[in-house]
Amino acid sequence: MDVLSSVISSVRVGRAESCSVKGSGAWGWRYPQLEGSGFHVVLHGGAWLITSEDPPRELKPGDVVLIPSGATHGLSHAPATLDALQPAVMTEDPGPGSFDTELLCGAYWLEHGPVHPYLRSLPEVLTVSPDYDRDPRLSVLADLLRADVADAGPGTRATRPALLDVMLTHILRQWLDVNQPAWWPQVTDPGIDAALRAIHTDPHLPWTVDSLSQAAGMSRTTFINRFKALLDQPPMAYLTDWRLTRGAQLLRETDAPLAAVARRVGYSTEFAFSASFRRRYSVSPGRFRLAHDLATQDA
Repeated sequence: MDVLSSVISSVRVGRAESCSVKGSGAWGWRYPQLEGSGFHVVLHGGAWLITSEDPPRELKPGDVVLIPSGATHGLSHAPATLDALQPAVMTEDPGPGSFDTELLCGAYWLEHGPVHPYLRSLPEVLTVSPDYDRDPRLSVLADLLRADVADAGPGTRATRPALLDVMLTHILRQWLDVNQPAWWPQVTDPGIDAALRAIHTDPHLPWTVDSLSQAAGMSRTTFINRFKALLDQPPMAYLTDWRLTRGAQLLRETDAPLAAVARRVGYSTEFAFSASFRRRYSVSPGRFRLAHDLATQDA
């Protein structure tokens, strides 16, 4: 069980969006702060990445920009400052034609709840220059997402989030392979791994610190200390976070009654689930589901 899987699950509760952006001549866009995570892939031509902290960085075909926690940034045909760029707006794909630059953009917008703490701990804006000859999967995924954006036919609401999931996973994986931070949790302890698998596989079970430590094959004290050292939070706090993340997914992806969702993620009543959900997402489960349904109808 790796933390990256938990990270991807946490953003999956957001609204998935992606688009193809094309430009010629002089162009530049400023992307404002968002609560969520996003990326840009340079499919054709070149661009410059503009941030508030670092000098403009030149991007070449195949380069990827990842914004883990939605920081303000810009893209331009030439070096510039953020203040000099126009706010980015969603526009219709201009279709086939000759363009100097083409970008593939994707994002998960979290209307409720914060970005996963591990995403917030990464640099605000980071870049990846994948070795597509060694591992062509990211290129294949970009082609699939590009085709999905161009032909938003039946099934898009299912394929779009799935493709964004895999894209984000591979982008983060490739960046971590080269820039493995010392603080990024590496759950190599087999006991902690066993406990995490138990939590993720069966969140509905009445887990306690004692039962999780038994699943890990450790004493209670050793389990608590190792868990906190690897994951930077106590076991029961992690369990609550995962139950609520899974509950939010079920609210968005199924029409199961609230009481059923509560039972599937380990709450004895829908009232207990609702109270915990509201503390995490600052909105009731019903309003959370309704907002998603309305956004889906408008899509």
